[in-house]
Amino acid sequence: MKNNKSAIEVIDLVTHYGPREILHGINLSINEDEIMIIMGGSGSGKSTLLRYLLGLGTPTSGNINLLGKDITKISNTEMHQLRQNMGVAFQGGALLSSMTVGENVKLPLREHTNLDEKTMEIMARMKLEVVNLGGFEKMMPAELSGGMIKRAALARAIVMDPKLMFFDEPSAGLDPVVSAELDELILELRDAMKMTIVVVTHELESAFKIADRITVLDQGNILMTDTVENIKNSDNERIQSLLNRRPSNDEVQADEYLNRLTGI
Repeated sequence: MKNNKSAIEVIDLVTHYGPREILHGINLSINEDEIMIIMGGSGSGKSTLLRYLLGLGTPTSGNINLLGKDITKISNTEMHQLRQNMGVAFQGGALLSSMTVGENVKLPLREHTNLDEKTMEIMARMKLEVVNLGGFEKMMPAELSGGMIKRAALARAIVMDPKLMFFDEPSAGLDPVVSAELDELILELRDAMKMTIVVVTHELESAFKIADRITVLDQGNILMTDTVENIKNSDNERIQSLLNRRPSNDEVQADEYLNRLTGI
């Protein structure tokens, strides 16, 4: 682990979708220069946690500190400024199909800076070189493979040298070789650019390769946050079911089942 100073602090985070409580008092600390993997089964709350870490919703209660600022309390202007230190690589890449790769990468620079066109072009090319897409800036997203789209989206996410980097299922839809290359790239970025990286994924091989620590979510609760080795050796049944892809056999109480059916 690179640093013991926290870059992200989640304190007693509670969230709801309508009347349903999704996250039940989450507490999580992520260190500077650390790669934290967030994993869990479908419906565990991992995507919801990522959404709130990105400041895309107001929680029911609790606090989220990013780089020392509580995003549940700061103004929209302060949040806009903070986002200049945040990069996000979305699951599908989210490139704009009407723009070239280079134009896509320059988007954050157009939004957040007053740089001249030539400087933005140079910065975009530099970041495309970092993700091994040098020379592809004039291509359209439709001309790229799935792995190239992921890397182009990553170039866009890092074009402003963010201190915090968030990935949503970076290996989804990629073949094993391309997935392994992306894992290596994430490790290189952390070491070269001194980023704190949060990765939401269900890909175990990738998680075990790149994680400094792993947080396992289950039904809106944190089961465990620890090193890869300790997660693998955990005696928690739900963690082992996740790691070994065993189906969950949760028992439902008769009264609870009846209430669900009747809407009571």
